[in-house]
Amino acid sequence: MQPKKKTRIKRFTVTQRIFHLLLILFFLILGSTGLARLYIETSWGKGIASFFGGYETSFQIHKVVGILMICCFLVHAVYLLFKVVWKELPRSLLGPESLLPHPRDIKGFFQHIAWFFHIAISPKFDRWSYWEKFDYWAVFWGIPILGITGLLLAYPVAASRIIPGWGLNVALWIHRIEAILAMAHVFIIHFFVTHLRRHNFPMDLTMFEGSADLEVTRHERPAWVTRLEESGKLNFLLASETSPRLRILYYLFGYIAMAVGIYLVIGGLANSGSITW
Repeated sequence: MQPKKKTRIKRFTVTQRIFHLLLILFFLILGSTGLARLYIETSWGKGIASFFGGYETSFQIHKVVGILMICCFLVHAVYLLFKVVWKELPRSLLGPESLLPHPRDIKGFFQHIAWFFHIAISPKFDRWSYWEKFDYWAVFWGIPILGITGLLLAYPVAASRIIPGWGLNVALWIHRIEAILAMAHVFIIHFFVTHLRRHNFPMDLTMFEGSADLEVTRHERPAWVTRLEESGKLNFLLASETSPRLRILYYLFGYIAMAVGIYLVIGGLANSGSITW
């Protein structure tokens, strides 16, 4: 039996994929239990709450999973500290492999917009595009906001020793608004950009498989592939295709996650006039 031909390029490590998987699971559970409590006056909200065992159980699940997400976020922050090449600072943080925002990302954004209107050539993206960096760093302001306000609301008696009572009302609104914005971005924009664009349809499995088709990547990220070829590092990043069984599993999990997200968006909008804010 001949070995599989390596026609893919590695983009994500196993650790990075596990972080993303946990983020998906935590986010879906928190979104579902949070909306179940917010919409508990509606039959739609009661239906979601009953799936998790009722109103109070939904709250307990929301609180526990929220704490787990905060812990996962802190572990990821420590992981980043180990990934930084400290001996090569600041070049290691400003190079093309870094996820830190860079002035070239602003240039790439405007050039991309101009390309949409056929008044400029498509920007030659490197390993990370500007929208991927935005999605990544959105987590770094979203989780602290949701985490801090969530802890205040989960433990109101202890929180009242730190902030006045009206501060809990402010925390509640900040928590709700940030949660709604996060769900809207992930379930609408992120899902569409990542999976439902024409050349990604029916689903982009890169984060699940850890690798992407080399020729597609050469077209979408020419600066990255060219840089790897010139440095002689490309051969070390080549990978084989995942087995068909695993791909089916990835598709199944991905579409379940997307279905849940879209269900929450549509249900939330359809029942928004029936709740007391």
